[in-house]
Order: sequence, then structure tokens, then C-alpha cells
Amino acid sequence: MDFPLALRERRTRRRVSQLDLALRAGTTQRHLSFLESGRSVPGRDMVVRLAESLDLPLRERNELLLAAGYAPVYPHSSLDGPALAPVRAAIDHILRGHLPYPALVVDRDGDLVAANAALALITEGAAPELVGPGTNVYRLALHPDGLAPRIRNFAEWARHILARIGHLAELRAELAEYVPDLAPSDGQLGFAVPLRLASSRGELHLMTTVTTFATAVDVTLAELKLEAFLPVDPATAEALAAAAVAAAGPRPRGSGDQTREDA
Repeated sequence: MDFPLALRERRTRRRVSQLDLALRAGTTQRHLSFLESGRSVPGRDMVVRLAESLDLPLRERNELLLAAGYAPVYPHSSLDGPALAPVRAAIDHILRGHLPYPALVVDRDGDLVAANAALALITEGAAPELVGPGTNVYRLALHPDGLAPRIRNFAEWARHILARIGHLAELRAELAEYVPDLAPSDGQLGFAVPLRLASSRGELHLMTTVTTFATAVDVTLAELKLEAFLPVDPATAEALAAAAVAAAGPRPRGSGDQTREDA
């Protein structure tokens, strides 16, 4: 894609006028018009300013630089590499800290990067090939061999998932085939769409939060999302706590745990 077309497409997609973008980027509407028509060639700093002013994801900022003939600015590190070792440690800390509630980390495509032990209650009964690192959590949620048969408000939840993956056209088309043409029910919280999921601990009522690394300057890090499940009601909180205790198993007996008979 050439630069004028790339810039115009991204500006239009974000519904930003030439004048507004020019003001944000510290230039004139006339100069921006020349850039979008190909009459002027942008400098590297101008491309970066325009990308920042449009609040483009880091991946798209690199693409805009490449379209203008410049090398990418933002690195794309491997999550397994030494540069992101502190990130892996932070992710592990956050996932453990969220227990006994389920939490997971996914990449841009929705592939599972990491999860805590509490996710096992969510995924119980799903086909093994749909569960585990590297598998797609959106496919797990909507596939007939995944969570779909256990989701009591499948129509609402499926539409919530599909709305999040508009940037993944092929995957969205696949998953849309699994979604029934049903009218959403009234079973909402009023402020969020809950996940109502049947489980071995009873029906769980969960809402989700999504967290990102806000100050990331690495493409890999910027595209990671931590999704945490939180209980909507006390019954769900108790069920998750009980599942965590059961999964931990009996506490090993140490010198401080001796019974009177042992003493």
C-alpha cells in the first residue's frame, strides 16, 4: 500500500477530518492534503506524528512508516526472548494474584499465551484440541465442542465475542456459523453482558475485564490482553473459591500442623 492511500484510509476509518488531524500533528491542512494526494513526500518524523495523532496501534504505525519508505520504529520482540522477560514475570504475578478467579492472556489473534489454574473450571468438558497454550480462546468460546453447549446466554455472549474480533475477518466468518439466529434475552446486568456458564460447581455468573499494557512501545507487548473473569454474585464467588481449594488438594502436614496424637 502506498503512503497517501494508507494515510487516507486510516484517517477516514477513524472519522478524523484533514483539519483536525493537521491540528493534532502540528501541521497545516494544506500540507496534509498534499501528503494524501501524493504531491508531497513526508519526512520520517511527520509520519510518526501523524500515526501518533491518529492513535494507531504500534503495528499499524510500523506499516505506515514502511508505506512511506522508512524502517519500522517499534520493535516486535518474541515473548520468549530476554527483552520481554520482565513482562513474563509480571504476567505470572498478575495471573496468580487474580486467583481464585479465572484469568488469561491472549495475543492479537486471540491465541492463548498464559492462564491461571482457575481457568480449568471454565474450560471443563471442552475438547482437548481447543484448550491450552496456542489455542484460540474465541474458537473455544463459540465452538460446539468448546464452551458453547454450557453457555446459558449463548446468543448474547456470542455477539459480544464477534463484536471484538472484527479485525480477524476469517476467524469471525468461521465462528459466525456457530451462532444461532436468536433474539437476545433480557438476562443482562444493565451495565455489562454476563457470562452464564454451567459448571460442575453450579451455574457461574461472570463478568469480564480486559487490561492492556498502556505504555508499551513493543508491538508484541502492546497487543497482549489480559482478560479477567469476576463473579457477579456471592454464589459464583463461593463456587470459584471452593474450586480453587479443591484443586490445591490437601495441605501437606508440617511440624506446625501436628495433631495431638502426633505430639
